[in-house]
Amino acid sequence: MTVTPDPKRRIVSSRHLAEGAGWEASEVEYGMIIAYNAFSRWMTRCMSAAGNTDLTPLEILVLHNTNHRGRDKRLTDICFLLNIEDTHTVNYALRKLMKMELLSSEKRGKEVFYSTSPLGAELCEAYRQVRTRCFLDGLSHLDMTGDQMRAMAASLRALSGQYDQASRAAASL
Repeated sequence: MTVTPDPKRRIVSSRHLAEGAGWEASEVEYGMIIAYNAFSRWMTRCMSAAGNTDLTPLEILVLHNTNHRGRDKRLTDICFLLNIEDTHTVNYALRKLMKMELLSSEKRGKEVFYSTSPLGAELCEAYRQVRTRCFLDGLSHLDMTGDQMRAMAASLRALSGQYDQASRAAASL
């Protein structure tokens, strides 16, 4: 038996986008909006607890991505991995992180490679410890298995691909 939710009980951010077929997509979008904002708030507060109150969510993501696997990264690598189209915002974040001495850079030919400085690696480790204590320890209350979390992550990545394709289609209109 299929149960159709009462239209008055739909949890959406924009009622006008939830009319007719496909209203569930608006419900998912609202979930993503509040999750994005909660995640952004979490990152800045976790970083603050780790010892740095001056970083934006994007700068935190760039720092962690640069620190990822201890490999040097180019601007294009960071933008690609974070799915960021506007390289100027990432370049600004890199310059700020360099000025704060959280990253270092090395020019190789025409390209600049970024790596985490000892201070930046130390800050990433402090963030990891706060994350473990304040976030990971509470995950057990969600009653989700590791397999379920991996499936949710795969669905989010697939959904981001759908949004990327839709944005390309909209740009061609």
